[in-house]
Amino acid sequence: MVVLAVLAVLGSLPYWLPRTVVAARIRIFARINGDEGIPVPGDLVGLEDFRRVYEDPAADGRSRGAVLSDLFWYWLAPGPQVHQEHLEPGPRYQDVARTTRRVLATTMAHAERSATECAERVLGGLGGRRLVRLRDLMMPIWAEFNYELVYGEKCPRHARDLIIGNANDVVSSIKCTGLRHMDRRERLTTYLLDNLHRVAHPLPALLDEQERAWYLQGTFFNTAVVQSSEAMTHLLLVLAEKPGAQQRIADGDDAVLDEVVDETFRRFPLFGIAHRITSADIVVDERRTIPKNSVLCFNYPAFHEAGGSIPFGVAGNRPCPARVVAPITMRAVARAVLTRFTVHSTARHTRSMPNRGPCVLVPRGGRKPLALLAFVRARDRWEDVWRGVVQLVLGTYMVWDARRQRLCQRHFAGHD
Repeated sequence: MVVLAVLAVLGSLPYWLPRTVVAARIRIFARINGDEGIPVPGDLVGLEDFRRVYEDPAADGRSRGAVLSDLFWYWLAPGPQVHQEHLEPGPRYQDVARTTRRVLATTMAHAERSATECAERVLGGLGGRRLVRLRDLMMPIWAEFNYELVYGEKCPRHARDLIIGNANDVVSSIKCTGLRHMDRRERLTTYLLDNLHRVAHPLPALLDEQERAWYLQGTFFNTAVVQSSEAMTHLLLVLAEKPGAQQRIADGDDAVLDEVVDETFRRFPLFGIAHRITSADIVVDERRTIPKNSVLCFNYPAFHEAGGSIPFGVAGNRPCPARVVAPITMRAVARAVLTRFTVHSTARHTRSMPNRGPCVLVPRGGRKPLALLAFVRARDRWEDVWRGVVQLVLGTYMVWDARRQRLCQRHFAGHD
């Protein structure tokens, strides 16, 4: 009886332990982070005011004054003071944002062609049916694409490996499935610093050489690679649910592809919480005012679940600079995948996607791999058990370590 009870408990682990661990992580993170932040939507700002408050000119502070910034700087930025998403409003932000727009200002045809060529080079080496992690498959594509944007030439394998190593390290630490390794960051920074003279675009005039290397790393070889790989993984997992749509897209039906891209952005927003620090009072209505220096925590998933959709932010407040080029290139990469393969998956598909998107690629015309998909389902459920424990331990440590290092607070204290 004891043996049977133990086996029953062990067999039930995938169904209750991951949820329990997630709940424990949330409680621990809340205790470590304290009570900072006004949740939006929440008691003070409801769903109906979400977009208006987000667009308010006073919701323009990004890092200074928010304890949460220490955590974001710890995870994301190679040189946090020049990462575009972390710069405060002012001349440096304008200089950096202008440069990013200039680098991304390629024609639609060129962006589509470049993304297609990068995808075909990577996919061409896969051969027959493959069990893959989609995020891992997508990273080389976007590393090569962004390298070509920045340098105007094909990406050498050494550079691609440096970019992927850093990007994978960043996103694994954000998902709390691995620690942040500064040596990977430094190797890429050194490469970029040594190759500043080869960049095909004028770099921000208000930054020195070290800061320019950090800017390139944070914007194009960190955020762009990670977010594009995550977005494509979500898109292909959504398509795995829609075999009919896959066929129509492979046959050239762009209207269906556009519908699935829009659905993916709505169901699986890339941003979880975006925080802004108010530079002045924001009047919500005659009874509610958000005080100056408040930390607003905009909850993208909650807004999207309620029917809204702002996958690239809002035009009036730091919109994503890739909002034009990203959908174009994602469609190009999706076509490249679906003309070669059908995609199948039985793994869990969540917004945070710590499993990296397990998927089976089958050459067009092949049969659905039922036995392999059953394996994918079972493996993913059991991996959830171990992965949840790892996320709890590593996530707790990194939040504590970020608070201990106080990267953001120390930077601004040194510039007062």
